[in-house]
Amino acid sequence: MGKLYKILDALKPMMMMVTVQVALAGVNILYKLVANTGMSLPILIAYRFIFASATVAPLALVLERKTRPKLTWKILAQAFACGLFGGTLNQNLYAASLVATSPTFISAISNLNPAFTLIFAVIFRMEALGLKTWPGKAKVIGTFVSIGGAMLLTFYKGVEFDFLSTKIDLVHKWGHVAATEQKPQNNVLGLVLGLGSCFSYSISLIFQTQMSQSYPCHYSSTVLISIMGSIQGVVYALCVERDMSMWKLGWNITLLTAVYMGVIASGIMWVFLMLCVRMRGPLYVSIFNPLLLVLVAIAGCLFLQEKLNLGSVLGAVVIVIGLYLVLWGKDKDLKKANRSMGSKRSTNPAIEESGRESLGGLSNRSDAIVPIPFIRELESPQEEDLEAKISSTNIKA
Repeated sequence: MGKLYKILDALKPMMMMVTVQVALAGVNILYKLVANTGMSLPILIAYRFIFASATVAPLALVLERKTRPKLTWKILAQAFACGLFGGTLNQNLYAASLVATSPTFISAISNLNPAFTLIFAVIFRMEALGLKTWPGKAKVIGTFVSIGGAMLLTFYKGVEFDFLSTKIDLVHKWGHVAATEQKPQNNVLGLVLGLGSCFSYSISLIFQTQMSQSYPCHYSSTVLISIMGSIQGVVYALCVERDMSMWKLGWNITLLTAVYMGVIASGIMWVFLMLCVRMRGPLYVSIFNPLLLVLVAIAGCLFLQEKLNLGSVLGAVVIVIGLYLVLWGKDKDLKKANRSMGSKRSTNPAIEESGRESLGGLSNRSDAIVPIPFIRELESPQEEDLEAKISSTNIKA
């Protein structure tokens, strides 16, 4: 019995990460369904942040009541920037891209987050490429490979695959209001919106890196960012949607989606991500990102009558290859940095003890993906902190 318990305990991180990817796949499918009911997505996104704030706030009040530092205007400004780029702007662009294309398309594009974040990290001098080393070359090659995969995904169609096709079509069942007015996919527009979402999310990680230094409370900072996202989302939704009746939530799929995305995707799954990062590290978490693409593709074929074509499959595979090249290069950099930090700690026990005290409570480390879990790695330098966030979540969904 004890041996079985050890096996299950060892499998716990993997089971949690699979659960996270399944939950996020549900978000992508629900986005598409709600969009076809005629519901305003900016309003839905505003509700998502409101429910997320209400979910995480009790955790912050209980777990960080004694460790929370003083709130300053600088921290509020950083939270506002994170909420804007990582929340409101990112999510609205993501949702618009999903509506213009398909859940599978935007899930594939989201795997570009690490590549774009690497570009911004280099621009802001938070990351060194090291082109003379194999890890540095892998990161650069992986970035270009990922972008090439996005181009292939967008502009090449090829033959269609319908081996997963079923008679189930939730779009027409729950999206009857707009079912007769559905527009064909616009991959070019979807690519532009998806890339905008990736850029926005990557910019937010720069601000999150700075915020994690001055306000190292994961739950409290996430609540602050969610509240900022709620305010921004409500203002934006009021500007683009003047029909106040759209804000009414009934006992239908719209309410289900808002609660699911806020409570499950941006609340409970965020806690799962935090625990997995603590147990296995940020790279372990990022390895599961492509699983979301596979799950969304299968769900889209089974429930949304989505057609996969050769270009979509090849483009997604190329993007994932590029993603793993970037992650491999970063993994080598992190191991080198950890060895360097380990030697420094061993030569100065006072610094090591001080570090342990500052990391009391829960500490850990994504585009992605996000609204979204805002995960931080407080035990690493600034460069590691940034990459830890990007690699863990493509949780933009």
